[in-house]
Amino acid sequence: MHSKQTVKYICEKYPSGNCYFYKQEMITFNTWDDPSSIMWGKKRPISKKTYERRKKEGYKTTETFINKEPAEIVQFIKAHS
Repeated sequence: MHSKQTVKYICEKYPSGNCYFYKQEMITFNTWDDPSSIMWGKKRPISKKTYERRKKEGYKTTETFINKEPAEIVQFIKAHS
């Protein structure tokens, strides 16, 4: 279990209305006494319920709006053999 200083909870919102929730923990590849070895680990999916509970408990939370352009549709023409 991480402390409130070493974990953050993330909500990513998209134009479609979808929301995705993640937990991200601080990790070290050497020792906690070496600040240069401390970094954020990989985002791990969590439920909305967990995100809201942790927010209420005072953990660090962030909400980010992801505004990506829709994918371009490319037509493939079938080559005749």
